[in-house]
Amino acid sequence: VARRLSLRKHAECRSMAGGQAIEHLAQAGNQDLLSFPLPLQQYRNCAFSFSGLQNLVHHAIGQKEKEEGIQEGEILSCVKDVAAAVQHAVAVHIIQRTYRAMLFCIKNSILPSKNATLVVSGGVASNQYIRKALQNLADANNFALLCPPPRLCTDNGVMIAWNGIERLRAGLGVLHSTAGIRYEPR
Repeated sequence: VARRLSLRKHAECRSMAGGQAIEHLAQAGNQDLLSFPLPLQQYRNCAFSFSGLQNLVHHAIGQKEKEEGIQEGEILSCVKDVAAAVQHAVAVHIIQRTYRAMLFCIKNSILPSKNATLVVSGGVASNQYIRKALQNLADANNFALLCPPPRLCTDNGVMIAWNGIERLRAGLGVLHSTAGIRYEPR
């Protein structure tokens, strides 16, 4: 979404990563000026999906560009409102699905009856709006919330690569020949 909004060109966001730019702009935006249907509402499970939301957002941005008479790549006058609406929709989707997972775990005695803990990491845990929503969810359900400090909540790709480096150094799970590996491309 940050790429589609061309936030690298926005004066306030030039040096920010995409998620950080969305969060920054959303603080001054009105999330109620745009409404996005939440993903997977027809499914009563715990799965997350953002692809449908992403398509809706890209379509809405295209519509706003037409309304404002600007070309793709130019900054919308309502960019802060778009950022706020997207951030809110993502947060609500995460909260709904996480709540379902919590209820499932409680119902099936997967978690201890006391001292249940919700752990959130990765890039999403660096977003303070989402983190606050998760804290409210945890508090309302007597869960502790554990999140690393935002500086350690980096892209999952970076965390996976770091794990690979540590495994390589320790000699754990390292294949020295790829001859026997089979895969099925999609």
